Parts: sequence; structure tokens; C-alpha cells
Amino acid sequence: MGLLNNSLLLRGRLRHAAATAAAAGRRGVATSTEEYMRRNYANNVSEYNTVFGSLTAQRRHYLLRYAYDDMILDGVQPVRDTFHNLIVGTMKGSRLQDAFYFRDQMREMGLQPDVNLYNFMISTCGKCKNSDAAIMLLEEMKAHGVKLKGETYICLLNALAATGRTDQVYAIVRDMTAAGLGLNKFCYAGLITTFKNKTPTTEETMPKILEFVQQSKGWKNVERVSNDSAENIMMNVTEEELYNLPTAEYVHRRGFVSKQMTIYHVATHACADLKSKETLEVLLDMVTKDGFTYDAFIVMQALRCYLRCGDIDSAVKTFEEYTSSKFPPGELCVTLAEGAMIGHTPRGMQLAQETLVIFPFVCVLVFPT
Repeated sequence: MGLLNNSLLLRGRLRHAAATAAAAGRRGVATSTEEYMRRNYANNVSEYNTVFGSLTAQRRHYLLRYAYDDMILDGVQPVRDTFHNLIVGTMKGSRLQDAFYFRDQMREMGLQPDVNLYNFMISTCGKCKNSDAAIMLLEEMKAHGVKLKGETYICLLNALAATGRTDQVYAIVRDMTAAGLGLNKFCYAGLITTFKNKTPTTEETMPKILEFVQQSKGWKNVERVSNDSAENIMMNVTEEELYNLPTAEYVHRRGFVSKQMTIYHVATHACADLKSKETLEVLLDMVTKDGFTYDAFIVMQALRCYLRCGDIDSAVKTFEEYTSSKFPPGELCVTLAEGAMIGHTPRGMQLAQETLVIFPFVCVLVFPT
């Protein structure tokens, strides 16, 4: 099967197919089998599913609708797995409008969305910071008798957390408790994210984040969650990605993220975003007391926080302590160089230059041609 390699070819084929169909209607001429096979890139539902998976893997999510339109023009009937592939792709690409389009197409084909598909769509709502759409999907699930799973509650919690809606997040927590489900680390991560995104920031914000970190140490597994994730593994969707955690894009990096420290990842990320150096140092002390060592993600958030607070010396000390035992990932060097240039202070610019001299590959990342 020859997969299309660029968007122009996909769009061109779609236009060509439409024009050919119109011409055939006027002149009664059909496209020859040889020409069709020459320009076609998928012939059946299995091959189209492979195309959708390939586009998603290449992060070319904007092409999914074009490929789907080609599938329909070719008279290939989509199946349930097809729509799961498509909606996972829209989730990874944060394309909420496309997700709803494929949901509607699925219904037109006589297929009702299942709970896993709703989970992917709710996650997409969180990525797009659209909590109203997430609530609408929840009501839709109830109206169609789709039973919520533990995973669904966590998707909802984290989707609502993206907009800082504390009232709605607490309502989801109450629903989980009523359903006999306990809170796990991803629920506490969502609670931390809720207060990070709640505006305006108040004196309650940072103490609440520390409180949730402490409470999370006694978390219990949510019932059936380990079994719920089987399809996600098959679709190459990690829990971090499904729940919109800040570690989602790094979790596949070997040695970059320690999954045991999920709560600390989310909390230190919140400190960096909110420029709270004091809370960060409390968290770093808690990490040490819990017997953990800083992974690359926590160090990166510490650098972000210190540099955004103007504390260049602490950032340098943290970087040097980490690099004394291992070679730093490129992201740490970029974070240090870019953060040091904030405000264009003499000390910061000097640090940026020193970083670029010691780690010359950073030049390509900070100043791409």
C-alpha cells in the first residue's frame, strides 16, 4: 500500500475524485481500474485504519478528515475500530471539532459511541480547555445509558481541572465517592491542576497544592482502572496523555520521568507556572524525605521556577548538581539557556552564553534556522 506523504497529495486526490465523479456523471465515463489503482493508497477498511494510525503517529492529525473523506468516496464502510482510531488521533492533535464530527459520523453509520470513545473525547475537551463540552458529553453518556468507568471519572476530573472549575471538580469527586471509587494519584494530580488554573490566584492556592500532595501519599487504586486501560495500551495512549498531565510528551523518554513521582511532577510544574519558589523548595525537600531522587522532569520544572523568579544562582546550582552524575537531556539545557535570557539581565545573558558554549547542540534548539 502506498501511503500518501503530504497534505497536498491528499487534498489533490480528494478534488480529483470529486471532479472525476462529476465528469463521469456528465459523460458516462468511469475511471479505469489501472488509473484508480495507481493513485489509490488504500483499498479496504484495514488499510484505511493503517493510514489513520500512520497519520496520527506522524502527528499529522489535520489530515485525518481528508483521509476519512477519501474512504467514504471509495465506498469503504468504516467500522467501530475506524472511529476509535480517528478519535484517538483527534485527541492527540487537540482537534475537538473533528472529534465531534467523527462522533456524528459514527452515529450516522448506526454505531453508538462506547465508554472508551467517550473517554477519548472528554480528554480532548481537557486539551482544548473546554469544560462545557466535557459536561455535555457526561450528560450525553447518561442519556444513552453508557456506564461510567473509573477511568471516565478521572478523565472528567482532569478535563474540568484545565479551566480551574473547582466546584465542578469537587462534584466529580463526590460522584466518585458515591460510586464506591477511591481517589488515585491521577485524581490528586487533577485537583492540583484545578487550583493551579483557578483564577485569580489567592493565598489559598499554594497551601492547597501542598495539602493535596500530602493527601496523595495514601492514595488507593481506583476500582477496575488497571483493567480499563487495556484498549489505551493497544491505541498507544498513556495514562499521562489521557489525563492531560504535563509529563505526557516526556513519558516515552527513557529515564526522563519516574512514574512513581506523578504528584511531584504536577506540583512542581504548578510551582513553575505560578512562580512560587518557596513552595517549590518545600516540594523538593519532600521528594528527598520520601527517598526519591530528582528525575529530569522535576529538575526542568525547578529550573523554570527559579529562572522565572529571577533566582539564577539557584537554577545554576540545581543544574550543576544534576549534571554532576549524568549527562543532561537537551530539554534541561534549553530550559536553562532560554530561562536565563528572561529580562536580558547581564548575569542571565552570560549564563545563556556559557550554556551554549558547553552544550553547543542547544544552539540548534534555541536558535533554529
